[in-house]
Amino acid sequence: MPRTVLLRDWLDRHFSPQYPDQQLALAPASADASFRRYFRVTLPDESTRIVMDAPPEHEDCRPFVKVAALLRDAGVHVPEVYAQDLAQGFLLLSDLGNTTYLEVLDASTAPALYRDANAALVAIQRASRRGVLPDYDRALLARELDLFPDWYVARHLGVVLDDDQQATLRAVFAKILDNNLAQPQVFVHRDYHSRNLMVSGKEHPANPGIIDFQDAVYGPITYDLASLYRDAYIHWEEAQELDFVIRYWEMARAAGLPVHDDFHDFYRDYEWMGAQRQIKVLGIFARLSARDGKHGYLKDMPTVMAYLRRTCERYLELRPLARLLDQLEKKPVDTAFTF
Repeated sequence: MPRTVLLRDWLDRHFSPQYPDQQLALAPASADASFRRYFRVTLPDESTRIVMDAPPEHEDCRPFVKVAALLRDAGVHVPEVYAQDLAQGFLLLSDLGNTTYLEVLDASTAPALYRDANAALVAIQRASRRGVLPDYDRALLARELDLFPDWYVARHLGVVLDDDQQATLRAVFAKILDNNLAQPQVFVHRDYHSRNLMVSGKEHPANPGIIDFQDAVYGPITYDLASLYRDAYIHWEEAQELDFVIRYWEMARAAGLPVHDDFHDFYRDYEWMGAQRQIKVLGIFARLSARDGKHGYLKDMPTVMAYLRRTCERYLELRPLARLLDQLEKKPVDTAFTF
């Protein structure tokens, strides 16, 4: 039976006591990079709900329910779970609206929106405790890095790395992971960016509404910040980016979070964590195109690659990766005489 039929049947059973013999309006709300789909249900009183359709053979709704409760307890604005059918993969959620940060961010709106995003992130991190969420450990971080050679290099570029290139990649990956794992550990949303932060309306003054948190883990403190300010979907000049990051750092220090006392050290960790994420994202975008036919993500690759290149050029230990990227993209290598 088609999942839309199963979904309508489940909704009818849920709402029939309140709205007997009424056909509820159901329309697509959004889709994401997984197998999950979202629909908006309009009730006869014109209020709305969101239904998550997560096919159980591909997705598990239980982490979403668990993390939603954790984040709500932390005091941030996440969807309320009104009803659930874990066996079929259906959740009935409160509606956080349809305006993402990405749709409204510009030079005039960014200071206030990002201030709220920083405050919500600090609240989440202050609620952190070990043993509640899966660890963002070396094995998981490394599997994410491996998406780059497997999908971006081999499938997207069609390049076979030679032994020297593979050795270079492994050496740089090891240095990145050493940095990431040395950072203080907190709750990590794992996709804390402009498409997953919603602008809350008057009925929900707590801004932002936060979605797509089901893959949350316990890991490096700079991860979500790198997701937010080195966002694949919107770019800021580094002077502006520095201002946003400094404001988070000041807020985090005031809240007693374990960030470096020296901003230079904190920013280095932020950039190295960002490099891990950018390497992973390039692999994910390539996989979404090659495996899933979702080619729209390819247009965002240049932004992600620009972040990665800037970081690799800045730090001596990462420059071998910058040179490897030159080789992969067949960029001309500048030469100069030395005396």
